[in-house]
Amino acid sequence: MKLIPVKEHQAPAFLEGLNPEQTEAVITTNGPVLIIAGAGSGKTRVLTYRIAYLLSKGINPYSILALTFTNKAAGEMKNRIASMVGESIARKVWAGTFHSVFARILRIEAESLGFTNSFSIYDTDDSLSVIRAIMNSLGISIQQFTPQSIRSRISNAKNQMIGWQQYEADAQEIYEKQTALVYKEYDKRLKINNAMDFDDILLNMIKVLQLNPNIKAIYQKKFSFIMVDEYQDTNRAQYLAIQLLAGGHKNICVVGDDAQSIYRWRGADIRNILEFKKDYPDAVTVRLEQNYRSTKTILAAADSVISHNKKQLSKALWTDNPQGDLITVISNRDDRDESDSIMRIIKEEVDLHFTSEKDFAILYRTNAQSLTLEDSLRRAGIAYTIIGGTSFYKRKEIKDTLAYLRLLCNPKDSESLARVINEPPRGIGPTSVKRLQAYAQSMSIDLFAAFEQANIAPDIPKKAIKSALDFTDMVKEFRSKMNDLPADELATLFIEATGLLQSLKDDNSDESLDRWNNIQRLLSHITEMKEKDEAMTLEDYLQYIALISDIDETEFGNNRISLMTLHAAKGLEFPIVFIAGMEKGLFPLGKAEFDQDEEEEERRLFYVGITRAEKKLYLSFAEKRYRFGELVFSEPSKFINEINPDLLEWKAGGLKIPAQQYASTSLKNTNQYRPAHSTFTKNTSPKPFFDDLASSSSDSYSQIEPDAPIMIKSGMNVKHNQFGIGKVQMVSGEGEKKQAVVVFDSVGKKQLLLKYAKLEIV
Repeated sequence: MKLIPVKEHQAPAFLEGLNPEQTEAVITTNGPVLIIAGAGSGKTRVLTYRIAYLLSKGINPYSILALTFTNKAAGEMKNRIASMVGESIARKVWAGTFHSVFARILRIEAESLGFTNSFSIYDTDDSLSVIRAIMNSLGISIQQFTPQSIRSRISNAKNQMIGWQQYEADAQEIYEKQTALVYKEYDKRLKINNAMDFDDILLNMIKVLQLNPNIKAIYQKKFSFIMVDEYQDTNRAQYLAIQLLAGGHKNICVVGDDAQSIYRWRGADIRNILEFKKDYPDAVTVRLEQNYRSTKTILAAADSVISHNKKQLSKALWTDNPQGDLITVISNRDDRDESDSIMRIIKEEVDLHFTSEKDFAILYRTNAQSLTLEDSLRRAGIAYTIIGGTSFYKRKEIKDTLAYLRLLCNPKDSESLARVINEPPRGIGPTSVKRLQAYAQSMSIDLFAAFEQANIAPDIPKKAIKSALDFTDMVKEFRSKMNDLPADELATLFIEATGLLQSLKDDNSDESLDRWNNIQRLLSHITEMKEKDEAMTLEDYLQYIALISDIDETEFGNNRISLMTLHAAKGLEFPIVFIAGMEKGLFPLGKAEFDQDEEEEERRLFYVGITRAEKKLYLSFAEKRYRFGELVFSEPSKFINEINPDLLEWKAGGLKIPAQQYASTSLKNTNQYRPAHSTFTKNTSPKPFFDDLASSSSDSYSQIEPDAPIMIKSGMNVKHNQFGIGKVQMVSGEGEKKQAVVVFDSVGKKQLLLKYAKLEIV
């Protein structure tokens, strides 16, 4: 379909398929625009048509910038645009993720920041490896301060635009001071390695624009129309970069839903969308409120839950879809019973309603919950896919291959060199590598340069010197061919020359041959990508791989049930959805009890989970489950009580419970969530409330005798048999519900039920 430029008074024919609000969002192109897009309201369609509308008005495609959060979303947008305007025009639109678009710009402007345009992009695993090495060199215990938590703190600081200098100046607690030491060295090593991590791509984009007025003017002029998807998920750095790019013309259109802002833990700031009108007072607001996905019942449930949040933009979702089934709440004895209940319902749905496994999704708050669910699925012989599971690109042989290719493009990448130098072994032992690393640090040079100087570095054996020089010569030989060979041919020849493929072939085990096939698949993928884009370089391919996410890799459509966390489910939809683990302390997480912002974020996450369902929604909870190695008794989540009871039906022990038993119930305390004839007795363990309805197990709560809680008070130093030493920050609740928030040296903050925690005062 070729778009013909239209006059101002003409409306393109493709607008006829939009509702009035969608049409307004598409044709309002000048000045700032805020599109509040409720769940299932067709925002991707609106963004696509908006770009098509701009093109139909004669706008240069190179001047349109569309920013998304996943490659999957960007790819879908590009495909839709291509179907409307043709592949050649669609390719000229700058549509991609924040990281891919900004990395593309930084390749051009890298020298202004002291990098070369062949800089490496470190993923989370690469960053952790560097941080772990730094901690070892600084003598910081990785048992007391985990590399994951240090990396998370550094990432959070970067997302808030806090450099190591400010972080070091502000550090007060021991954890912050240790993080500051690592942060400073981490920043230094990245620069030596000519590398950026994910957060640096955003920060360096801002630096380029702030420090170079001429460069800023070029890109402000270049991108005369800017669109941002999922604006509620932007962090401080993304917010500033967008402001800088749109600072000239202010033709900025942001699309989002504050009710789906669920990434506060990774730096997303809901204020960006809530206060958009403060930043742009003359902004036009368009509300997309017609839902095309879910039944009236599901929408009503979502609305009744999210109405409890104070910080939100007004909206009223509605739909022409049928009323639909009631939402089913399933009560279970424990997490295994919960999993088995879900399996039974899935089999019933498949047998009675002729649905298929791909129509189902099971969502949960934490990854640990998947284990019991997977066991039940396997026992039931039901195929499933875990969204966000082990990635193809995270496999060792693939990481090794990519590290070789990164080293070829960027010899300064010391992390990649350290990873592959003995894959396969080549006569440079671990001791020689450590000495060369120490030499590199002492000389403030990268590791590849140290290898080149192996003959003058101290205490390096002759055999290791020869091997080091042979290796650097091989890399330099292939670097000399980079401008002469296509990316796929260069990659294949280089990987063959490293000996990696041959070593796997020589091993000749099933595992090694499987790894050999995986590497061949990766090399074939480079060829496939090259066929799609003849101009693609090896650097382009490595950038694409570095910025890909787990959700981008997932292949939907196979006849498998999808398992995933609620965070991973955002942007997806399924006919039938289960949300497991609807228990206090699990969903919402315990920390939400003491923090209103945390509670509102958890509620938004529940809202996202509800609105993934098209036709049927199940909510399940267990009366007890093992958490952190301890058996914990649970109350149903307060979120269940926030749903209009007229929208719910209840099941326990496989039987439906009459709705009237819950008509006047409140889930605010332990006693009230049970049917009228089920009670707790004072100073006894709780009785499973469905025992009177359908008991088929000899399992008894009375078999568990928790220790009597000791007198724990705020400010005390305590010891936990799993988490070690910590300090009590807060104590709340009474009797058996008494709990404490403890900050442990090893794992940070934990919320514990005192009658099970077995804390010792130290």
